[in-house]
Amino acid sequence: MAAVGSGGGRVSSGRDISCAPEVADTLGAVAKQGFDFLCMPIFHPRFKREFYREPAKSRCGPQTRSDLLLSGRGLPAFLIPITCEDNSNMARLLTNHIHTGHHSTMFWMRVPLMTPDDLRDDLIENEPVLQSEGEDNSEEETTWIWWHHFRTLCDYNKRIALAIEVGADLPSNSIIDRWLGEPIKAAILPTNIFLTNKKGFPVLSKVHQRLIFRLFKLEVQFVISGSHHHSEKDFCSYLQYLEYLRQNRPPPNAYEMFAKGYEDYLQSPLQPLMDNLESQTYEVFEKDPVKYSQYQQAVYKCLLDRVPEEEKETNIQILMVLGAGRGPLVNASLMAAKKADRKIKVYAVEKNPNAVITLEGWRYEEWGSQVTVVSSDMREWNPPEKADILVSELLGSFGDNELSPECLDGAQHFLKEGGVSIPGEYTSYLAPISSSKLYNEVRGCREKDRDPEAQFEMPYVVRLHNFHQLAEPLQCFTFKHPNKDAVIDNNRYCCLKYSIKLNTVLHGFAGYFQAVLYKDVTLSICPKTHSPGMFSWFPILFPIKQPIPLQKDDTVCVRFWRCNNGKKVWYEWAVTSPTCSAIHNPTGRSYTIGL
Repeated sequence: MAAVGSGGGRVSSGRDISCAPEVADTLGAVAKQGFDFLCMPIFHPRFKREFYREPAKSRCGPQTRSDLLLSGRGLPAFLIPITCEDNSNMARLLTNHIHTGHHSTMFWMRVPLMTPDDLRDDLIENEPVLQSEGEDNSEEETTWIWWHHFRTLCDYNKRIALAIEVGADLPSNSIIDRWLGEPIKAAILPTNIFLTNKKGFPVLSKVHQRLIFRLFKLEVQFVISGSHHHSEKDFCSYLQYLEYLRQNRPPPNAYEMFAKGYEDYLQSPLQPLMDNLESQTYEVFEKDPVKYSQYQQAVYKCLLDRVPEEEKETNIQILMVLGAGRGPLVNASLMAAKKADRKIKVYAVEKNPNAVITLEGWRYEEWGSQVTVVSSDMREWNPPEKADILVSELLGSFGDNELSPECLDGAQHFLKEGGVSIPGEYTSYLAPISSSKLYNEVRGCREKDRDPEAQFEMPYVVRLHNFHQLAEPLQCFTFKHPNKDAVIDNNRYCCLKYSIKLNTVLHGFAGYFQAVLYKDVTLSICPKTHSPGMFSWFPILFPIKQPIPLQKDDTVCVRFWRCNNGKKVWYEWAVTSPTCSAIHNPTGRSYTIGL
């Protein structure tokens, strides 16, 4: 593949040419048509035979083209076709080449979404078929298995990526979902998959358009291959159509807009108990348009339930905001009281001295004597009176991972008998996922002075993007407040089982949470119930050290433990079916959350 120029903010596209006798001339012609790069054979056509046989063996002159035809930066990727299941020798040669070379060229493995044998011969022309989920899709799994074997032999090397070849037929939705969890860098679109509209221009079917829209989200580059089939405008018409699709793709939602640039970027989960949060962190959370309106709604409904109309002048509810930060929950509570026409007295409790200064500023300029600012760890504070309502936002991406249970259990003696905690309960969820991208990102987090596999024994907060969820999330741990148990114990254990619907590979587990703030007022980051527009939390990722190949109809069984030794909390996890992994993070050796 040879580069032509920069694609900028439009569709990045290339032209696949089977024969380019003069490289410079062909590059110029392709650039003139509007393409950003050119795909062409490495060998000159006259040497397109095995070099060690006659007559090529004794032919004088070089076997391939001169290095001087392109600059070093003019060859960003090699496009290598995979055409069968056994590619072990090619994998070995490529791996050796990568390990001995000092270059950064990428290798795009060209793999068809379906093998030619799987294509239907009973199709009406111009009518592509997307196989329904009920049909047997064992045949359409073939090419994915070729790819999976190859990248496994190459040990998931980051320089080896995927160029999918899109055919007139498309596999079922679940198979497409699996492909889109792979590290796709390019999509090859043969001209013969385009239909012809009334004006003679190339267009794609609705199912192909949906695939293209999803590929846009992964920022893949497109390669047009094959001979010209449409209109008089040469190959420009294919590019113009792709650009038309890009401009008419479904607009991103608020969450996607906020997460732009964070896709698949691993972050360490916050530890607000051990570390004081920075002003910038508070600022990001305060911009969430949904979270605080939900809290306001919860406090509003709670006040109406607790104070009848006839007591609204005399009954003053004591409300304590535990972990007040820079004040957004205090403001939400005051607005809720105003809306409900009820009286409240607020204690804003915060241990971060920097945030306390901001709270004092609010009290001096806005809140007045209605709010008392308390500079203290909520677990050590001795309040002058008991509360009717406790409000807190101590939830992490996995619900309990910022130690909300321990904090609220430690503070619940502030609460009057019959008092209310907002949130009242929260549940963590886990789902198995496949993602080469995330597996490689975790692998790249290795640190010099730590155990070489420590990075696989810690969770990461991440905007999941280039991944495939293998089954629906299942409930993991639930915590309720106030905690009425005679003996309070926040250690937990669960065993979760997932039925796998197709051949794939397991790289880890995505974690989510769902919280009940008050009655029917909820917050959720689970994919199917995600609070629309809320962006305060990305999912959490629990990786596993070794990818586990899965067969269709396998059951994945994972065990999760939440452990606490009085000084810190940590998670341990292990896969026990279809094969056993090691127990990850025993004794919290690689990751703990400090109390």
